[in-house]
Amino acid sequence: MEENINHEEQKTPEPVQPALPEATPKDLHDKKKKKHHPVVVIERDWKEYLGECLLIVFSVALAIGITEYLTSLHEQQQTNEVLHQLREELIQNKESEEIQYTYHLQVLKNIDSALRNPSFAEKFIHNDSLNLKVVAPQGVLRRDLNDVAWEIAKQNNIFSKIDLATYSLLTQIYVHQQRITNSEEEIAKVLLSFESRRPENLRTTLILLSDNYHGWDVDRVPGLMKLYEKAIDKLAKY
Repeated sequence: MEENINHEEQKTPEPVQPALPEATPKDLHDKKKKKHHPVVVIERDWKEYLGECLLIVFSVALAIGITEYLTSLHEQQQTNEVLHQLREELIQNKESEEIQYTYHLQVLKNIDSALRNPSFAEKFIHNDSLNLKVVAPQGVLRRDLNDVAWEIAKQNNIFSKIDLATYSLLTQIYVHQQRITNSEEEIAKVLLSFESRRPENLRTTLILLSDNYHGWDVDRVPGLMKLYEKAIDKLAKY
C-alpha cells in the first residue's frame, strides 16, 4: 500500500491552462464587422437613366424660368415706378411754368412801361446801380423746373421700354426746360455787363432784357404747355 501511495506522489501534476478572457461587447462588434455582406447590384435599363436625366433638365429649366420671370417682374415694377415719378414731375413742372409764364408776362409789361416812361426807367439804373426789382420783383425766374426723375429714367435706361414717339416727346420737353433754366444765366450776362450800367445805354439794356425774356422763356411756353399735356396723357397708365 505504501508503494501505491509513493507511486501516486511521484505523478507529475498536469499544467493548469489559463482561463480565456470573456468576450466583450466590443469584440462581438468587431467580429460582426469582419463578416462580409454580399453586395447587391441593381441593374437599371436606359429608360430609367433617361427619365432621371429628363427630370434634372426639367428642374434646371424650371428654376431658370422662375428666376427670369421674377427678374422680369421686378424690372417691370421698377419701370412703372420710374415712369410714374416722371409723370408726376411733368405735372409739377407744368404747374410751375404756368405760374412763371404769368410772372414773365408781367415782367415784360414792366419793361415796356420803363421804355415808355423815362422817369420809371431811371429807377432801374440809379447812380450806376442796377435795381432789377423795378421790373422783376421776384427775380429773373419765378420757379425752378425739376429734372430729377428725368435723370433717373436715363440712368435706368427706361427709354428702351417705351416707344420712340414718347421718348422724342419727353426729350423735347426737357430741352425746352433747360433753355428756360439757362435764361437766368443769359439775362445775367446782360445785366452784369459794364456797358449795361451806363445811363446812356439804359434804353438798349431794357430792350436786350425784353428780347432775352421773349427768346428764352415767354415765346416757347405756349408750345411747351401742349407738349406737357401730351406727355402727361401718354404716361397716364403709370
